[in-house]
Amino acid sequence: MSDQHNPKIDPDPSSNTEKDPDDWVTGDEPMTGAQKSYLKTLSEQVHQPDAFAEDLSKAEASKRIDALKSGQKQ
Repeated sequence: MSDQHNPKIDPDPSSNTEKDPDDWVTGDEPMTGAQKSYLKTLSEQVHQPDAFAEDLSKAEASKRIDALKSGQKQ
C-alpha cells in the first residue's frame, strides 16, 4: 500500500482547493476572460488602473487580484 496522500479522501476537503499560482500547470497561459474582467473592474475600483494589463498570464492575474483585494499597492 502506498503512503502517498490522496486528496479525494482527505478529511479536510478544503486542504487542496488552493494552490500557489506559481505552481499552476497552466499558469503561463493568458489570463481568462473572467480574470480580465474582474481585474479591470477591481483595479478601477481601488484607483490603481496600472494594476491591469492586457497581456498578463493566469498566474500573474491571480496574484494581482489577490493583492488588490487585500489592499496592497501594485
